[in-house]
Amino acid sequence: MTTHPAANVPDQLFADPAAEARWRDRFTAPRVTLPGWADDAPDRSLYLSNASGVWEIYAWDRATNEHRKVTDRPNGTSHGTLNADGTEIWWFDDHDGDEFGVWVREPFAKGETLPAVEGVHAGYPAGLEIGRAVTAIAASTDDGTTIWLSRNGNKAEVIYQNEHDGGVSGLSKDETLVAIAHSEHGDNRHMALRILNVADNTTRAEKWDGKGKGLDAVAFSPVHGDNRLLVAHERRGREELLIWDLSTDTETELTIDLPGEVTADWYPDGSALLVLHTHEARNTMHRYDIATGELSTLDVPRGVIGSAGVRPDGAVEYSWSNAEQPGVIRTLKDGVVSTLLEAPGHRAEKSQPMEDVFVDGVHALYAKPAGEGPFPTVFLLHGGPHSADEDRFSAYRAVWLDAGFAVVHVNYRGSTGYGSAWRDAIEGRPGLTELEDVAKVHDWAVQNNLADPAKCVVNGASWGGYLSLLAIGTQPERWAASVAGVPVADYFAAYEDEMEPLRAFDRALFGGSPEELPDLYRECSPLTYIDNVKAPVLILAGENDPRCPIRQIENYLDALQTRNAKYELYRYDAGHGSLVVAETIRQTAAEVDFARRALEG
Repeated sequence: MTTHPAANVPDQLFADPAAEARWRDRFTAPRVTLPGWADDAPDRSLYLSNASGVWEIYAWDRATNEHRKVTDRPNGTSHGTLNADGTEIWWFDDHDGDEFGVWVREPFAKGETLPAVEGVHAGYPAGLEIGRAVTAIAASTDDGTTIWLSRNGNKAEVIYQNEHDGGVSGLSKDETLVAIAHSEHGDNRHMALRILNVADNTTRAEKWDGKGKGLDAVAFSPVHGDNRLLVAHERRGREELLIWDLSTDTETELTIDLPGEVTADWYPDGSALLVLHTHEARNTMHRYDIATGELSTLDVPRGVIGSAGVRPDGAVEYSWSNAEQPGVIRTLKDGVVSTLLEAPGHRAEKSQPMEDVFVDGVHALYAKPAGEGPFPTVFLLHGGPHSADEDRFSAYRAVWLDAGFAVVHVNYRGSTGYGSAWRDAIEGRPGLTELEDVAKVHDWAVQNNLADPAKCVVNGASWGGYLSLLAIGTQPERWAASVAGVPVADYFAAYEDEMEPLRAFDRALFGGSPEELPDLYRECSPLTYIDNVKAPVLILAGENDPRCPIRQIENYLDALQTRNAKYELYRYDAGHGSLVVAETIRQTAAEVDFARRALEG
């Protein structure tokens, strides 16, 4: 293995002790996610927290207000749930962040950890539904998708197996029906739905809206015997909702008069939906009465709602933040808002609010430090690509602002929340299409005295890391430095080594495999443009990353070394990112320090 120059990790970023403490405190401030609860025992809840310095699963007995850390693993744990009666906690056991493993279970009150279901092989998680007597569990491997059914805790039997990507999407409350998502039509970016009878594994119903129009099973009605399924569709060019009644195989599209896109979940009695509305990087929350179609707005401040749910007593619990205000977990009941859950310890200090700009149809958000521009500017490109930057709190954004950088987020074509056409516009030419939008916003930032054109850094992780490397090869005149976390660097090798669901995603995105479309993959691969790279590059890579594997990154680094390019490598022993707070701080310090040194020449 070639030795590459290691990134510098400074002991401190700021000479001022208060500034140094402030940025680190934002990362170490204990945080919690919105608790979920057991269907039949709502006092028993589960949430994630970084209070120990590593993101782990915590159990919370609301009746006694007792909290217990359930998992304790060196690289953290991110997937967990409760069984229906709240007696067991299930969590996904992978190896050092490689995302490949099995579900295990243990008693809510603590006890021995055991394999959750006998007869299920290891794989990448592809859905889990735990009922009172029936469990549906799915995993993907290089051979495709397998779905098992376990009845009354017995050994699981295979009910579905296919080479294409898919997974479990829902289990009816009476446990007679299981919903699966599949891509047997060859496009896992736009799924179809199939409903199977639990009794004999036969197909009850099918639904597919055709090429380029995906369906997502949100959830079955929470009422026993009510086999209505809430489904997200995109028949009119944006994410909307319908209710599919499996008792009659009929559907009702819901007309919700809001701009942007919506998703939802059920109220406990099945009479209404809690609607989460996304428009221009922010959320509003509503109650939709199914019988009357009446839509009422719930009072939530301007910002982003991470997740939300309705308790059996009608209380709405939700997580919220905006760019300035750190996240909170709240309850809204009878018009009264209260704090639901706080992690012990200090609270992160506020940061800067973000402003909006639209440049030739491209929505961007930006924040700037004190003083007059132009500023050194970091363009933080989100991953996904089917994701979006939103008006939410970020300790990572805050440290760049503290370091004197303006920060720009670009919701380029490919981003979600702006309609199906915008999201799918990168098909057939990924990477290069997004960078055309980034270039528009870069021009705006320079022309409006926000960004110093000689001091612009392109930065991102995952798909954002891919774009960062592609940018310095295809737009070398724009960028003074690149920071690329867990990127796609060599698309041919990445395709060979990545997890099968991502290979399927690439085939859908490009229109075929590298063997079928070698010229297109070459055109969209950062390695193709290695001779154009002039800016210093920092790459961060996880040893066990199944999404952007290490070999293809090493290929890119070897090519940089051959050309005597300026570059550094930060390599760490985890997967596609880290759940360890101290590790995140080290990586952030390395990134800011690298950018500063690069801009200083």
